[in-house]
Amino acid sequence: MNKNLRNTAPLYEMLEQYKEKGNTSYHVPGHKNGRAYNDTGSAGFLSEVMRVDVTEITGTDDLHHPEGVIKEAQELAADCFGAEESYFLVGGSTAGNIALILTVCSEPGMALILQRNVHKSVIHGLMLGGVKAVFLEPLLDPISGIAVAPAVETVQAALAAHPDAAGVLITMPNYYGMGVDLAPIAEACHSCGVPLLVDEAHGAHYGLHPALPAGALLCGADGVVQSTHKMLPALTMGAMLHVQGPRLDRALLRQRLAMVQSSSPSYPVMASLDMARRLVHSQGPEAFTAGLAAVDTLRRGLAELSRYGLLQPAPPLQHSGGGYSVPAEQGQGTPPLGEAAYVTQDPFKAVIYDVTGVLSGFELQRQLEAWGCVPEMSDERHVVLAFSLGSKEEDATRVLVALQHIDAEVYSDSIQDIGFLPLESTVKLNAMNISTWNNYKSNMISAPISFSLKPVVSGDKEKIKLEDCVGRIAAEMVIPYPPGIPLIYPGEMITNGICSRLTALARMGAKFQAATDPSENIVVYKIKEGGEV
Repeated sequence: MNKNLRNTAPLYEMLEQYKEKGNTSYHVPGHKNGRAYNDTGSAGFLSEVMRVDVTEITGTDDLHHPEGVIKEAQELAADCFGAEESYFLVGGSTAGNIALILTVCSEPGMALILQRNVHKSVIHGLMLGGVKAVFLEPLLDPISGIAVAPAVETVQAALAAHPDAAGVLITMPNYYGMGVDLAPIAEACHSCGVPLLVDEAHGAHYGLHPALPAGALLCGADGVVQSTHKMLPALTMGAMLHVQGPRLDRALLRQRLAMVQSSSPSYPVMASLDMARRLVHSQGPEAFTAGLAAVDTLRRGLAELSRYGLLQPAPPLQHSGGGYSVPAEQGQGTPPLGEAAYVTQDPFKAVIYDVTGVLSGFELQRQLEAWGCVPEMSDERHVVLAFSLGSKEEDATRVLVALQHIDAEVYSDSIQDIGFLPLESTVKLNAMNISTWNNYKSNMISAPISFSLKPVVSGDKEKIKLEDCVGRIAAEMVIPYPPGIPLIYPGEMITNGICSRLTALARMGAKFQAATDPSENIVVYKIKEGGEV
């Protein structure tokens, strides 16, 4: 592709020209380029957006049959992100995940191998497609307590046990920016003739700078979904789906995308995808210079605050007699890390925690918000600070000042005496399963589980006290949000561990979706056998 084209944004530029022409609208939308508000008061900051909020008319192209500027914009996106084809998504990564599942599992009853800690959109895709899911337990990082991804050996064993599986779906990176090498997993899939699908919602920026991990496409994935609005500067709901190789039926994929995307897509959202691509396409690695500098400022500042730790992969601990020694290069405030279940950490995801254990992640988030610093999410122990190419050094400085004030206000008698936490204490601290989603089981590969759209009949379910739910079959989905990973889905048995986690999360102030009242009650099947999900 002509390198000069990288500096263009054909879809965005078309909207600029549309605005300048000042044509009279005899088509939808009804606000008529924002003029509907002229006599009743201004639409405020939405006025400018409404001027380019158009529909499929002459010159604007059609997302569902692109031939003009949208086609050009998607081709530029493919060139930028290393795909053979790229598709704009106006319904977030949700639309892409569902479309990929419906493409690979083209008929009800087909099997898909996937890790259990997937976003709710993946579960919904299983339901819509009538898919049989073979769930893989992810590796649990022993120190942080966070679920990452299944081991390649687990994927290989699942493929061998289920040769009829239509594909494998992996989430990488996780919400915390933790990741593994996807190349061996891609090789395992391809050796069995099936595609690797990757929910890379939080990794749209991967591979665009030497300091960032390699992207899923470079590792050999066949279909990759990215939330361009999360870690790159597109508008919310703006995402992309990238494909390569011969293992996906692209005509069927386009048909599935047409099913799950609006027939009236937002042109401002699509233009923002075009603009986000242009920014990183034209500037290259330099686009990330300021953001990485901000992260470095934060990292150096945290090294001087013994109260707080920063989650990051570390070299394996060296055996020393009967215990372990901490690598000399580890800085003050960072607890010793052992054999991690991950090898990469997104530098833009700063995952911090109170080393003393006095402040939970939820409470630390509330404290930070009181100082005007709004994190991405928290769990029982950690707070996730999402930086990006739009972050500045002053952003890091502000959160460091807030952390200093919080440390002074939330006093711990033992803080001065703690220093490094011994490994045994760290593991004990994490024995509760720290991650917002952890449903760790001994069975690494599940039996095929049938999903469908069959509703739960009201007469077949009942609401019971949370403390009485162990051993019962859930009749509702319970989703801690964020990160949007279902702790349980309808048809899944409620274990003692799940019950304990629901109780702990509710007590600490976690937010839930879908569930009726997860803090006290839960809806279950009246009988102890669930049917199809």
